[in-house]
Amino acid sequence: MRELVPIAIALALSSCGGAQAAQSPAADARDDTTQSPASGAESAPEADAAPGDAPETTAEGAAPAGEFVVRESDAAQSTQGAKPSKIKATATEAALKLFVVDKDKGPIAGIVISLTAPDGTKYYTAETDADGYTEILVPVGQSYELVYLSLGRRNVAAKVSVSDKRKQNIKLTMRYQRIDPPPDASAPRFVLDGVHFDSGKATIRPESLPRLDSVVEYMTHKKSARIEISGHTDNVGNPKGNKALSQKRVQACRDYLVSKGIDAGRIEAVGYGDERPIASNDTEDGRQKNRRIEATEL
Repeated sequence: MRELVPIAIALALSSCGGAQAAQSPAADARDDTTQSPASGAESAPEADAAPGDAPETTAEGAAPAGEFVVRESDAAQSTQGAKPSKIKATATEAALKLFVVDKDKGPIAGIVISLTAPDGTKYYTAETDADGYTEILVPVGQSYELVYLSLGRRNVAAKVSVSDKRKQNIKLTMRYQRIDPPPDASAPRFVLDGVHFDSGKATIRPESLPRLDSVVEYMTHKKSARIEISGHTDNVGNPKGNKALSQKRVQACRDYLVSKGIDAGRIEAVGYGDERPIASNDTEDGRQKNRRIEATEL
């Protein structure tokens, strides 16, 4: 699986009511709206503006987790990906149209973006298509934190403020550096920090559930994903017993994910015991690091 590193965001908006300007922390903010990664993205907007509506706008800002400065443009309303858009802005919902692209390698398919409102409500896009495009309707009059879903990171990639104006169409180009692993490298493995068990048992402790729920979130919204959940121990005790315990523990994790509605066929559970240490077993700190649950997208 490729590793994605957020490096910049470009934002364009068109609306029948305009959008609020937000301050950008980037002194060298770039406007990437003139080169769309999808055909048709720069075509003329639909003529559905009501009398007295504000001009269409665009915004620019290049810093991760930054907000944006608004100016006029016509780039957003007719934006689409590999297929025609299925959403339409209304008086109460803005149409967010997002592209995820690598500057050098082009569109990135299969990415899900979550948007979190100030009250904690989350909205999720579908996976980006072959043009790196996805879209979603969100309530107007709020700011949103954008995060791309991952088994590992949960960093805020950007923030966007949606005004309370009617019929807003917002185009965002989310730029990532796509790091392709060497041909002989395995897929990235993410340690599920915070997943703990009762000593010598496969009983999941209650404080572990939020971390497992983040895997549920990922699997729920990235429909194409299949993962391996692997269990690991230190080298204290009998190797066969360690392997059996790691298998029971990882099976408990799999059972939890399935209980939350994830198809069992999308999850492989493997116990490796002490066969794959990531630290020295000669210290307590190292042994603690080796006692872990990992997740890998297949």
